[in-house]
Amino acid sequence: MNQIFAGEAAIHFGPADFTIMEPGHYVKCAVTNAKIPLDQLRYWSHERQEAYIDAAASLKAFQRVAG
Repeated sequence: MNQIFAGEAAIHFGPADFTIMEPGHYVKCAVTNAKIPLDQLRYWSHERQEAYIDAAASLKAFQRVAG
């Protein structure tokens, strides 16, 4: 793996896609703090600019804000 892309990426989350602002290999889940490889990133909130490891983590984040 290229060392430039080995760490955490800086991402700007849009409503339908994301933009890599700083290169990296992963982002961290806002709920579980698990590392999410960028090629597996499927869940995020563009309003809160947060990434989630899976749908369950996304739901927990939504409930945290809504409740």
